[in-house]
Amino acid sequence: MIARTPKVPYYAVIFSSLRTEEDLDYAIIAGEMVSLAEKQKGFLGIESARSEIGITVSYWEDLAAIKDWKMQVDHAEARERGRAVWYESYKVRICKVERDYEFEK
Repeated sequence: MIARTPKVPYYAVIFSSLRTEEDLDYAIIAGEMVSLAEKQKGFLGIESARSEIGITVSYWEDLAAIKDWKMQVDHAEARERGRAVWYESYKVRICKVERDYEFEK
């Protein structure tokens, strides 16, 4: 599902990842992180896809909301578990969305 975002500007956090072979509760924790993010002040939406690499884009009102999400205790614990078990590598990019447009049938 494509996230419904507000009028610009807003921020996008792009999380690109390569997974390890380990799957120990990954799907469960990932789902919990989405549910938790949805409750965070400033959260606007999320989109995710996984094939050879995983790409998750979350949308936020401002940089303070992104920082608060990064510092959220459960998210920080999941991030550490990801480094130890689930991810071979990942990269995070934080972008200011200055323009967007859409098409819908």
